[in-house]
Amino acid sequence: MPGENDNHNPADLEALRQRIDEIDCRLIQTLSDRARVVVDIGKLKQNSGTPTYAPHREKQVIEKALALNEGPLPDRTIEAIYRELMSGSFSLERPLRVGYLGPAGSFSHVAATRHFGSSVEFDDLHEIEHVFKEVQAKRCHYGLVPYENSIGGGITDTLDAFQSHDVTIYAEALIDVAQTLLANCPPNEIERIYSKPQIFSQCRQWLREQYPEAELIPTTSSSVAVKKAAEEASAAAIGSELAGKLYGVKPLLTNIQDKPNNITRFLIIGSDTAEPTGDDKTSIMFATAHKPGALVDVLGVFRDAEINLSHIEKRPSGRENWEYTFFIDCDGHLSDERMRVAIEDARAHCVSLKTLGSYPRAQRVL
Repeated sequence: MPGENDNHNPADLEALRQRIDEIDCRLIQTLSDRARVVVDIGKLKQNSGTPTYAPHREKQVIEKALALNEGPLPDRTIEAIYRELMSGSFSLERPLRVGYLGPAGSFSHVAATRHFGSSVEFDDLHEIEHVFKEVQAKRCHYGLVPYENSIGGGITDTLDAFQSHDVTIYAEALIDVAQTLLANCPPNEIERIYSKPQIFSQCRQWLREQYPEAELIPTTSSSVAVKKAAEEASAAAIGSELAGKLYGVKPLLTNIQDKPNNITRFLIIGSDTAEPTGDDKTSIMFATAHKPGALVDVLGVFRDAEINLSHIEKRPSGRENWEYTFFIDCDGHLSDERMRVAIEDARAHCVSLKTLGSYPRAQRVL
C-alpha cells in the first residue's frame, strides 16, 4: 500500500531547502558579527593581561544559551555548538596551546576536544607528568588530566604529579567514556584484543562472555591498542571511536563497558585563578601532623564550618614511609570567608597544606 510519504511534492521540499539556505545566510552573518566583537574583546584582554579562557564566563555563556533554548534541538547539541564557537573565539583572541595525555585518539584527547573544541592547538604528551611540566613551564597555556573515574576511582599519576609540580586547577570537565570494540576483521575472527589494563577491567564481564578465548594484550594507551589493531590481522582493540577514525579501524560494538555510566572527571590545570560563579569547588592537598586523630581534626574543621566535602583521596607522600598526602574537594570558592577561615584552621593540624584551586563545578556530562 502506498505510504503517505509518497505524496510529497518535490516543490515543497525545494521550498523548505530554500528556507534553510536563507537561514544559513543570516546565521553566518550573525556569527561573523559575533566574531568581530570577540576580536575587540581579545584586544582589551591582551592590554589588561586578562586570561583568554575564563571558566566563569564560559559557564555564563552556556547557561544563558541553554536557558534560551526552546527546542527542538536538545541542550547537548546547543552546548556543543557554543563550545565550538568559544573554541573559534579563543583562536581569534589568542591561540591557545592545550596539553593532554596522548597519543592522539586517547580518551584524554576526546575529553580535550569536547571541552575546548577543535580550534585550539593540542599538544600530544606522553605522560601525565609531562602535562604538568609543560603547564608549569608555560609552554602550554593549559593542560587536561584525568582525575577520577566513576568505575576505577582516582588516577594515581595525577595525584602524584600534584605533589611535585606548582600548577592551579582552573576548571573541570565530566566526560562520558564509551568503550568501543574496534577491528578491521569480522567479530568472529578476532583472536587478540589490545587495550590498557584499566580498560580491560572496565569491560571484564563483557569480555568473559563475548570473547572468553581471545588473548588480552595490555598496551600503554588505548591509542596504541588501536594502532596495533590497524596493523595486525585477527586483532581488535578497545578504545575510542576517535582513535578508530584517526588510525583507520572500524568500530564494531560501542558501550561495551560493564557499567553503562562510565564517567571520567578531568581537571584543566594552568596558572590562573578562576573567578567565583556561586557553584564552585575548592581542591586542597595536605599532609597531617604526626599525632593521633590528626586527619579527623582536619575533616572536623570543615564539618564545623558546614562545608561539604565531595571527594577524598590519599597517596604516599614520597618523603617518608607510611606518610600520606590527602586530597579533598570542598563545596565553595576560596573567595568565601568561611572557606578561607576553615583552611587556615585546618592548617594548624597539618605539616603541609596547599590549595590547588577554586573552579566552577561541571554541570553536565560532555
